[in-house]
Amino acid sequence: MTEYSAFKVELTDHIAHVQINRPDKANAMNAAFWSEIVDIFQWIDDTDAVRAVIISGAGKHFSAGIDLALLASVASELGNDVGRNARQLRRTIVRMQASFNAVDQCRKPVLAAIHGYCIGGAIDLVSACDMRYCSSDAQFAIKEVDMGMAADVGTLQRLPRIISDGLLRELAYTGRWVDAAEAQRIGLVNQVYAEPHALLDAVLAIAHQIAGKSPLAVTGTKAMLSYMRDHRIDDGLDYVATWNAAMLQSEDLRIAMAAHLSKKTPTFAD
Repeated sequence: MTEYSAFKVELTDHIAHVQINRPDKANAMNAAFWSEIVDIFQWIDDTDAVRAVIISGAGKHFSAGIDLALLASVASELGNDVGRNARQLRRTIVRMQASFNAVDQCRKPVLAAIHGYCIGGAIDLVSACDMRYCSSDAQFAIKEVDMGMAADVGTLQRLPRIISDGLLRELAYTGRWVDAAEAQRIGLVNQVYAEPHALLDAVLAIAHQIAGKSPLAVTGTKAMLSYMRDHRIDDGLDYVATWNAAMLQSEDLRIAMAAHLSKKTPTFAD
């Protein structure tokens, strides 16, 4: 498996564990982070043995967001021409957006296991995941407003589908902190666990449940849910009818039905 400088990646029992691995920098997102995450999720998408993904952070925090050294580097490359600066900045922003689009568009379910700080760019990342879980020490904040900018890598586009509009506006306008209990109450996370080890064990158990299902059924379910974010109900019904016209012919359906009738655990091919 490829070695990465900003991540540690492991594949065990059909579950890919993608760990942000810069604990000495609170897992701040440096230049390598943004390019490596695209490669990692391309590998995940292409590898049939992967059926579910967990994203976590090494050390005391999930991630403190974008590395300030990276922002300084981007600023140092700007010149005196406003038009050329704008073009260069836009290219950088779009390239960074593509990094989290790779997470969002991954065909496999992605589960975020969050502890400690989840700030700024880290909110963009977990917003791109299918589900979010945290430990009781987790703290969340949309901090871009305190840096004099609007969040531009996905938070303001994806969070409206996760938490209420009014509350999102409050958090985005004020940059205030949200603790684990509030995060669960507002629907930002599915569940809170006492400490990071319990969190990871629980998320791993959920990932194992998903990995035990038909990979075609899980992929199809994610595709339909993602499609419905931007389409009408009748469009979605038409799409799933076309999708299942093919997928209902899969051997997985016969295996699942036979296992149900015999009260045995099914085993599906990758």
